[in-house]
Amino acid sequence: MGAEDRNDDESAGDADDLTDAEASALHEVELGIEHLHRAHGHLVAFHHATGRGMDHLADAETRLRETGHDALADAIRDEFLPRGVAESGHPDDPGRWSYDLLETYEESFLRDIVAFGADATDEIAGGRRHVKERRQEREWKDRAERD
Repeated sequence: MGAEDRNDDESAGDADDLTDAEASALHEVELGIEHLHRAHGHLVAFHHATGRGMDHLADAETRLRETGHDALADAIRDEFLPRGVAESGHPDDPGRWSYDLLETYEESFLRDIVAFGADATDEIAGGRRHVKERRQEREWKDRAERD
């Protein structure tokens, strides 16, 4: 099912053919994926903040060297700037950098779970997303019209 088909299905209603249990299960899948997208945003922020922090340390290396603190400058240059943010567990590997963590998250875990969510939405609701929210919207609008 393509994106155009999915959008057409979304406007067709709230999938009355789904049981409450199916709508609830699909809702949990959607919420889980939404939270994983938020986690992705935090990981991007972590990557950017780590890079900016490393930039400051690179500047500090230069300034320390200029002020005669070569041993401290060498420590930054040799121990911290080339080091990854996550230990790899291998003695010859300085660790994984933040961009590597971000790419791994995006290209494997997040991509796979988003695809799973699309498959679940197709199988359970014919591609219609946010079924539970659509039901709630309809109920609230109906209630407002009655009162």
